[in-house]
Amino acid sequence: MTSATVSGTTGEDRSDYTREESRDIRRRSLRLLGSLVAPLRWQLALAGGVLIVSTALRVIGPLLIAYGINTALPAVVDEMNWMPTIGVVAVYLVSGAGGAALIGWYAVVSARLTQAIMLELRKRIFLHTQRLSLEFHESYTSGRIISRQTSDLDTIRELLDGGLNELVSGVLYGLFTLGALFLLDWQSGLILFAAGIPLFFLMRWFYLRSQVVYRESRVVSAKVIVKFVETMTGIRAVKAFRKEGRNDEEFGDLALQYRDVNIRSIRLFGTFEPGLMAIASIALALIVFWGGLRVADGAILLGTLASAVLYVRNFFSPMQEVAFFLNSYQSATAALEKVSGVLEEQPTVPDPKHPVDLWEAKGHVRFDDVLFGYSNDRVILPDFSLDIPAGQTIALVGTTGAGKSTLAKLVSRFYDPTRGSVSLDGVDLRSLHPKDLRRAIVMVTQEAYLFSGTVADNIALGKPDATLDEIKAAARAVGADAFIERLPDGYGTDVNKRGGRVSAGQRQLISFARAFLANPSVLILDEATASLDIPSERMIQDALQTLLADRTAIIIAHRLSTVAIADRVLVMEHGEIIEDDTPEQLISGTGKFAQLHAAWRESLV
Repeated sequence: MTSATVSGTTGEDRSDYTREESRDIRRRSLRLLGSLVAPLRWQLALAGGVLIVSTALRVIGPLLIAYGINTALPAVVDEMNWMPTIGVVAVYLVSGAGGAALIGWYAVVSARLTQAIMLELRKRIFLHTQRLSLEFHESYTSGRIISRQTSDLDTIRELLDGGLNELVSGVLYGLFTLGALFLLDWQSGLILFAAGIPLFFLMRWFYLRSQVVYRESRVVSAKVIVKFVETMTGIRAVKAFRKEGRNDEEFGDLALQYRDVNIRSIRLFGTFEPGLMAIASIALALIVFWGGLRVADGAILLGTLASAVLYVRNFFSPMQEVAFFLNSYQSATAALEKVSGVLEEQPTVPDPKHPVDLWEAKGHVRFDDVLFGYSNDRVILPDFSLDIPAGQTIALVGTTGAGKSTLAKLVSRFYDPTRGSVSLDGVDLRSLHPKDLRRAIVMVTQEAYLFSGTVADNIALGKPDATLDEIKAAARAVGADAFIERLPDGYGTDVNKRGGRVSAGQRQLISFARAFLANPSVLILDEATASLDIPSERMIQDALQTLLADRTAIIIAHRLSTVAIADRVLVMEHGEIIEDDTPEQLISGTGKFAQLHAAWRESLV
């Protein structure tokens, strides 16, 4: 049974994943990250090489200081020999300058890598969400899609931009420092290594606890965005139904949840940082104490002890950066989980593997034993068969929920039937080439959506290569030319966001012009005249008769005046056709349509 529930909408608002689910999600996220990094592996190798060399240059500083104190300084004091001092100073300056230059180069290379990855990821999300079926978009709110494209991507960018650099440089610096300390003084190296054991457990505790907190943070953050977007999108309904107070309360609760989860993350970091400082202080104290005893006994030189102290401080300094990485990593991991979840979604209406071309569609539509439901317990069309000859105009009439719009969505292939088939000119829509399907079948809905741009641009969506004369001819055919010419810039007028510069009826007329310019073989009007006033509707009746001639048309309308132009009327109830005849025959009878028509006539008196 076809279901409107998709995996991305059921799991992404949870934070209580099982261990197996968490592993699956992590593998999914790593696959996504690997696919993004793979084309950039040579640039990544270059960045890694630059980072290794720059880190090595930074680490040799304390060794040079030890040499200066142990060897160069006595040479000056005892022999007035300045050459070792000059040499160590020169090497120190060259290594410092070289390390700084390489760090700058690494910053540029890593920034380019980050921007390349983010560009690819942003494009993937946009292209993939467009490719997903209508079923996904009807169950996945726009606010959540916006959250994936904005806040989640920003979080991932911050990780790649700063957090990942901090982790790699911090770990490398720590390892190089520990290695250099072992070369300089193995006993101090053992003390530092021993201090790394409680440090490991502290880092692991912080990682596991913050993983839960940051996943909750991403969930609550998405809810805040969804609530804000839905409120602002439906602001007219909010004001019409005085919903401001309730919205304030609901948004306030979400904001409090977001605050509380952020406070928990701050407390985690507040426990981690003092623990890190305590371990570093103990390690430094032990090395100073043990080193001081050995200096007093003459076992090591003072310069060696000073260098060991510097190495210990240097070792724990990047641990703070690693902690910051863990901080941003948890947030970015949760964001990557959401993004990978969307990208893992597969269209429930997939393109055919071996598409059939249909260059000249005639418009013969047929339903054969179709079973369809939006969920297992919500069957809309239980066992539906229908034959619509090419060139025939049929009107679908029935109460809300009878299955009229569902039938139109199946013909448009927004959904596929669970059982049976819907065909055009004998070709199953599931096998028809997408370009032929979209060229042959066009639907005009009650929601006449206009995109930002000019009136001409919006009409030309039906035929992108249309000339201005063709656009004007289509507008004249549906009676839209007169009001368009009265606009400030005529066909060049910018309609603004969602067509805010024109009325609902005018938007509908523009959508009619768009559809008719496309010249489809099958035209579906799903409550397409609902937003027109009576004069406007009467004005386009003649145009509709002309434009629907010689093409298959399916009209879904509650206004029975629109039904009059149909060749055939189908009355639907509970997913079945209970009456099927010409309008005249049905009106003269005593069935459901005759009753509806009589009630409509009385309402006009």
